[in-house]
Amino acid sequence: MIMTVGTAAPLLLHREHRSLLDRIAADPSGPLALGVTGVGGHGKTALLAELARLHRQAGQTVATTVDDDAPARPDTVLLVDDAHLLDDTRLATLRRLADSDRHRLVVAYRPWPRRAALTELADTLRRHAEPVLLTPLTADQTAARLGPGTEPGLRSDLADFVHGQTGGVPRDVDRLARALRGTQLPPAVPPQPAVLEFGPDLDRLPHAARRLLLALAGGVPLPVDLLATLLDQTPEAVADLVNATRAAGLLTAEHRITPLVRHAVITLSPPADRTAVWRRLIDLRLARGGAVLPLVRSSHATGTLGDCPAPALRAAAEEALAQEPALAAELFATATASGGAADARQAAAAALAGDLDTALRLADRLLATATPVDRAEAATVAATALAHRGQIARSVELYHWSGTSPASAFATIGALATGRRSDPPGGDGAAATAPPTLLAGAARLMAEGVRESVDGSPTAALSALMQAAALLEPDGRTVLLPDSPAALAALTAVHCAELDIAERVLDRATASGTGGPLLARRHRLLRAWILMLRGSTGAAAEALTAVTAEGGPLESRDLIFATGLEIGVARRNSDLGALQRGWGHALEAVLRHPVDLFTLLPLGELAIAAARLGDLDRLEPHLHRARQLLDDLGGPALWSAPLHWCGLHAAILADRPATADEHVAALVAAADHSRYAAVVATAAVRWVEVLRGTVDPVRVEAAARGLYDAGLRWDAARLAGQAAIRTSDRRAMSTLLDCARMFQGRPSGARGGPRSPVDESAPAAGTEVDVAPRHRLSEREHEVAELVLAGLTYREIGDRLFISAKTVEHHVARMRSRLHCANRAELLALLRTVVAERVSASTVASWPERTTP
Repeated sequence: MIMTVGTAAPLLLHREHRSLLDRIAADPSGPLALGVTGVGGHGKTALLAELARLHRQAGQTVATTVDDDAPARPDTVLLVDDAHLLDDTRLATLRRLADSDRHRLVVAYRPWPRRAALTELADTLRRHAEPVLLTPLTADQTAARLGPGTEPGLRSDLADFVHGQTGGVPRDVDRLARALRGTQLPPAVPPQPAVLEFGPDLDRLPHAARRLLLALAGGVPLPVDLLATLLDQTPEAVADLVNATRAAGLLTAEHRITPLVRHAVITLSPPADRTAVWRRLIDLRLARGGAVLPLVRSSHATGTLGDCPAPALRAAAEEALAQEPALAAELFATATASGGAADARQAAAAALAGDLDTALRLADRLLATATPVDRAEAATVAATALAHRGQIARSVELYHWSGTSPASAFATIGALATGRRSDPPGGDGAAATAPPTLLAGAARLMAEGVRESVDGSPTAALSALMQAAALLEPDGRTVLLPDSPAALAALTAVHCAELDIAERVLDRATASGTGGPLLARRHRLLRAWILMLRGSTGAAAEALTAVTAEGGPLESRDLIFATGLEIGVARRNSDLGALQRGWGHALEAVLRHPVDLFTLLPLGELAIAAARLGDLDRLEPHLHRARQLLDDLGGPALWSAPLHWCGLHAAILADRPATADEHVAALVAAADHSRYAAVVATAAVRWVEVLRGTVDPVRVEAAARGLYDAGLRWDAARLAGQAAIRTSDRRAMSTLLDCARMFQGRPSGARGGPRSPVDESAPAAGTEVDVAPRHRLSEREHEVAELVLAGLTYREIGDRLFISAKTVEHHVARMRSRLHCANRAELLALLRTVVAERVSASTVASWPERTTP
């Protein structure tokens, strides 16, 4: 039930109280002895005003004051507000009136202060009827109280903001609603007019109660004994202060402060009072070993961070490190600026936040000036930052110099990544005496896993790296890593054709925040890479856009994966324009990041693009370095196979058959080492046979299915499609085309799928679509028209549709004749009209996912 009192805000009652006003409206002169209770701001006055209106409308006399001459007329009703403020004499008078059963009265009061006379009155009224208990509004009631005036679809957001800020206290809802009148979107902070309305409420409170609110506004748990010390009060006095503040409607039933009241308390309190309370509270929390970050964060929001003592800032920074490393770095910097000594924790926080410039600058300074302990940590910070920037040789040097157990393991990983099997001397003694922390254990497992990937079993390598990833999940957000075990596990899994495992380990690392923001984008880029390998180019492009749109510029390692993704998606979509536009950035990324073991995937992808663009010679020095690195490691098949697979396709595009044969031979030699090597070795043999005119449909289909089962679905569709357009056996062609459609995720024979080249000269029965009476094209001709308008060449269109370039040329000639076009320019102009009419008529399904280079 919603009732309006004059121009006041609507009065909303809960379901159990709705019948009260209905009963009074039906019988205004009936018996009435009722108590109404609720804390300040919950609508007692509004309810009494509504009762007064109902009685006056019925011709009744309404009295609002209590005196010795109690109302005796039967047509008089007594409505008393704020009975908790009355003296004992007037409360006794009201109790006598309620006892007499001859008078009608409603008494409203707060639950505190609760003197004995008020308790006796409440008990007397309860014998006549249960009191009306006014409680906060529900979320739906808050939305209803806001009323009309917000845009459709935005009202719920605004209502949620108001309810969240006020906790449903009707007085506060009304204040915020007035200040937001005409607003469509929730603001970042409550408007100033709503905040200023709390001034009188705060002024009426005792000074100790205002200090209590300031302490609660700090955002930390406050047990009674801590509050007693803070406020210099006894626990009993503190309880009274809490009750008084709660009765004023400034605390919730759980004795918490709502965001709106908190903002008002912080804004309207004198700065000196606020600083004094928070400074004392920080000191007390530090002495007890409690969290101080909420208090320091509040000081940060009010611009008084400099008032916090350096020990508190450092303690708060350590607390913030897991969730907000950027804030932690700022707090460390403020502590240093306020007179504290600089240490490596600030550099570590900056690195975790992804600010490698600051991290390197601070670490380099500390390496020359700090204590031995800080110098060792500074070396670790610098080594980590350099690893992310591709300077792995210098990173290995610094890790060994730092002398810690995890650093020694990271140095081993870095050495292997650059083709060095033996570690430089140093670090072994530290490893033997270091405490067996989670980080130390994870680092050793990471080094073991990378060694196994080079010298041993892919399964053992993947197992060790996944164990390392699991070890770091509980506290991985604060661990500074040159690379995450999850990323290395995912790379290893991709090289083993275990894409499902790679996805899961990356998802777990993302959920646990391993490595903090510094490694967050790496995990997401690798996840996008897997999407691309599966042929989900649209999803991969969306993921890449999301990664590059947030934060600052990508570091060199992430940049080479991002450009590899961009180029790889463009190649699979046959988007020559995007390939050409992205190629310059890709070359820059390659130049910025020296070749290492863990960036061979994007290097191989870029090699194919370089061959497609006729620019393979510019990438050759980097490919030579990659081959040399692998040779230095003894040619590990796990890391070599994907590079040979990409090299094969680059050689095919560059028309280098001898080089292609070399890659095939290398893949066949590695076939026994891993599932990936076995699958791509078989596919490589079939691919070269197909290109040389030998198409064995059974073997081709088996090889393509092997690629598909290994997660390389785009490659599977490509192999089947290439074989289909090169065989003269119509039955084999049909079978292979059906396989290609299936590998693309389209049903066999689906609309938009490729047809047999022998059928391309004429449309099949029933495939013409009426777009306009004079524009009648077959389904396949519409597909070709869209791709012609997209700027693709005949060869690219043929690759996309699994037909020959000659067949595409035939379609274009047929369309030109059918549409009576004198030249190509006329044809293109008319095709734009045909395609536009077709789209606007919504007579075709969306274009299928593009899956060919």
